[in-house]
Amino acid sequence: MQENTKRYDDGMAFLLRYENVAWFEDGKVRILDRRIYPQVKFVTCHTHLEVARAIADMVTQSAGPYTAAAMGMALAAWECRHCKTDARLEFLRQAAEALATARPTTAPRMRKIVNGSLAAAKKSAAEGSDMPAALFDHALANIQHRYAVMSRVARHLVDLFPPKARILTQCFGETIVGTMLREAGNRGVELQLFVPETRPYLQGARLTASVAQDMGFPVTVITDNMVAATIKNKKIDLFTSAADTICRDGQIINKVGTWQIAILCDYFDIPYYVTGIPDSSTETAADILIEERDVAEVLQCGGKRTAMNGVKAYYPAFDITPSELVTGIVTNNGIYSPDQLDEYFSSPSIGFYD
Repeated sequence: MQENTKRYDDGMAFLLRYENVAWFEDGKVRILDRRIYPQVKFVTCHTHLEVARAIADMVTQSAGPYTAAAMGMALAAWECRHCKTDARLEFLRQAAEALATARPTTAPRMRKIVNGSLAAAKKSAAEGSDMPAALFDHALANIQHRYAVMSRVARHLVDLFPPKARILTQCFGETIVGTMLREAGNRGVELQLFVPETRPYLQGARLTASVAQDMGFPVTVITDNMVAATIKNKKIDLFTSAADTICRDGQIINKVGTWQIAILCDYFDIPYYVTGIPDSSTETAADILIEERDVAEVLQCGGKRTAMNGVKAYYPAFDITPSELVTGIVTNNGIYSPDQLDEYFSSPSIGFYD
C-alpha cells in the first residue's frame, strides 16, 4: 500500500489494525491469537495448511478468517513460487479449497475470498509479475475495501442510536464494532455497550469489550444468562449483531445465542438490527451447514475442565434467527426490512468478500 493511501483502520483499536488481524511477510503469515486476547500473542504459519488449521482452531474469529484466508493464499503462492505456471495454479486451487472449507458454515463467503485470490493469481501469471506480492496486495485491498464498506454500514447504524445509547451486542462483530464506535465518537454519541461474554471462547468479553475499552467507550460485560435481566434493568435501547450469513429470505445465521437474544428483544419490544452485506448466493438457512464443534470446548473454561468426567455436551457454533425477529438489516446501501432484500440485490454488486 502506498504511504499516502488512506487506511480505513485509522482510529481503530489494536485488535483491528490490519497487521494485527493476519499479515503475510517473509514467507509466513502472522495471526493474532484471539483465543487468549487481550494477552497479545501471534501464531506464525509457514504453510497455507497451517493457516487453515489456525482458522479451524479459532486462532482468529469473526471476520478475521477472511483476511487470514486471503493472506494464506499469498503464502500458498510463496510455497509454490519455484513451480511452473500450470503447477502453481493447480497448487493454488487446492490451497483455496483447504482454506475455504476450514470451517463449514462460513465456506460460501470464504470461497468468494479465495476465488478472488485465484483470479489475482491468474492475472499475475499472465503478466509475469511477482505472484506472492500480487496476492498480498489483493489481500490488503480486500480488507481495505471491507473496512471502507463497513464504515458506510456504521453510519447507517449510528443513525438509529439515541444521543445517549445503551446498546446490547452479541459475540464479536469485527469491523462493524470498530467502525460503529469510531462513527459514534465522531458524532459525539454517548454510547455504552453491554456485552454478553459469549461462551465458550468468550469473544464478547475478550474481543468486543477490549475494542470498546481500547477506543474509550464504557463497556459492561455480562454472562450469557443475564441478557433478560440486563435488557430490563439497564434499559437497553437496541440490540445489534453482525452475521456470519444474511440469507436472501432474511434469515440470520450468527454465533449461537443470537436467536435467543432476538426472542428476548421481541418480548421486551426493543429493536434488533443486523449489520452486514446480504449473501447473494444463499437463498435460505437450509443451504448452510451449521458447524458442530468439539464438545470438549463446552466442558471446560480457560483450559480447565468444569464438568465431571462422563458428562455430555452439545456445541452448535451458530444458530438461525428467523426473519420475523429481525427489525432491519443495516447495509452499505441503507436499512432494509428482512422481507425486502431483493431491493438490495437489485443494486449493483460490490464484490464485498472477493
